[in-house]
Amino acid sequence: MPTPLIRPAVPSDAAAISAIYNHSVQFSTATYQEQPESVHDRLAWLAAHGPAHPVLVAEIDGTLVGWASLSPFHPRSAFRHTVESSVYINENFHRRGLARLLMTQLLDQARTLGHHVVLAVISADQDASRQLHHSLGFQPAGHLHEVGRKFDRWLDLVTMEFRL
Repeated sequence: MPTPLIRPAVPSDAAAISAIYNHSVQFSTATYQEQPESVHDRLAWLAAHGPAHPVLVAEIDGTLVGWASLSPFHPRSAFRHTVESSVYINENFHRRGLARLLMTQLLDQARTLGHHVVLAVISADQDASRQLHHSLGFQPAGHLHEVGRKFDRWLDLVTMEFRL
């Protein structure tokens, strides 16, 4: 596999970011969103991510194949030092180290930006994601039972935390 380029997302990436995410919306429990989003929705999401909440993308040979982001954890000011991470990889590029590469750079940026805790909220049935986060140093922080329903089944969420 060629070396991926990791760079900040720009508005022209919105369609590719949305396509990767929408695949998970339609076929996976990686997100509990049930309806695909539009490129317009993703552009608004991208615009809402300022310098303190970066969005990174991975490109291989000019094709966007994955993305990762930091988002505010909660709107109340006391939570301003805690962020939530997300990482999504094009289904044709799973298990190639791209999520690890994106998350490593995202954690480095979180540290540089002065964040204190990075949370990952993961569907309990997403073993690969839980294992990835554990291998990066995230620790279990909670388990919520049957809080989501998708594909006609109840789903559990696990929260993992990384203290910078």
